Amino acid sequence: MKKWIVMLFLALLLFGTVIGFNLFKQQKIAEYMANMPEPEFPVTVMEAMPADWVPAIEAIGFIEPNQGVTITTEVSGVIDKIDFESGATVKAGQPLVYLDSSVEKANLKSSEARLPAAKAKYIRYQGLYKKGSISKEAYDDAEASYFSLSADIESLKATIGRRTIKAPFDGVVGLRNVYLGQYIQPADDIVRLEDTTLMRLRFTVPQTDISDIHLGQDVEIFVDAYPETPFNGKISAIEPAVNFQSGLVQVQADIPNNNGQLRSGMFARANIILPTQENQVILPQTAITFTLYGDNVYLVNKGDQGELRVRQSVVKTGERKGASVHVLEGVQAGDMVVTSGQVRLSNNAKVRIVESNALEVPAETPML
Repeated sequence: MKKWIVMLFLALLLFGTVIGFNLFKQQKIAEYMANMPEPEFPVTVMEAMPADWVPAIEAIGFIEPNQGVTITTEVSGVIDKIDFESGATVKAGQPLVYLDSSVEKANLKSSEARLPAAKAKYIRYQGLYKKGSISKEAYDDAEASYFSLSADIESLKATIGRRTIKAPFDGVVGLRNVYLGQYIQPADDIVRLEDTTLMRLRFTVPQTDISDIHLGQDVEIFVDAYPETPFNGKISAIEPAVNFQSGLVQVQADIPNNNGQLRSGMFARANIILPTQENQVILPQTAITFTLYGDNVYLVNKGDQGELRVRQSVVKTGERKGASVHVLEGVQAGDMVVTSGQVRLSNNAKVRIVESNALEVPAETPML
């Protein structure tokens, strides 16, 4: 009996010791946490300064030439002469390709040889008819023969002219697709001709933006071949009708191409420049926390004891451009805004300001 009492006593003593140790440990942890200094989170900040903001309507499209056409032929024939080189600059009316027209030229000589006699007969019969020496029928036959032969001559000249393929306007030709002695037919591609002195960009904008665009408005165009070079143009035409299915309206901008850098078919991004807005708050996009519940920033203020603390502020953002965003509401000029380190922050969190260039865009992309 005494043995069971001793074992029970030992068991109670063991469990009491474990429970007491755990209670002692929790008490010490609570004391440590209570006496632990409040954490300071490192952040980078910037002062919101008023600046001018140039809003723009963004659009995309493809570059087109002022004039562009694929040269072909109206008639079939064998190429007798090629009078241009690939990539050459040509003038309007300059012959490019000659088709064999020996048969047509021979027929023209035959008709021109018979023309003087037909004309003389017509004039002679005209005088005789006025005197009443010949019938009206004979005079009509002579007149018809003369004018018919003249028309045949004009038709042969036109046929010969169509066998000489000319440039319809000034421009630059591409790579020729035909060879000397080749038999070509209508619709066969000979060469591409484009007038690249002035390029055009067609793009679409939503109908809600129609009130913000007008003829002569400045447009900045960027192409992938020259990503840092803006090409300046102006709106030259606006489609009078809105597409009822998409709600978009087509717009055309003219772009001077003095250096010949733009080529037709290039993919381009367009910024339609709107009037400048002065004294606006512009922040880096890293300062904005974008969530499904709204956008917000952290503002740095001094606490009761002079320490730095943050306050969460809901903002309304506008247009984004590059690494910057236009803030419409929620931040005032002069506010200190956290630009990095927001992940661990909450309202009234204590922070310390550090210097960091991690957010600066490098001048050159580092090599891997």
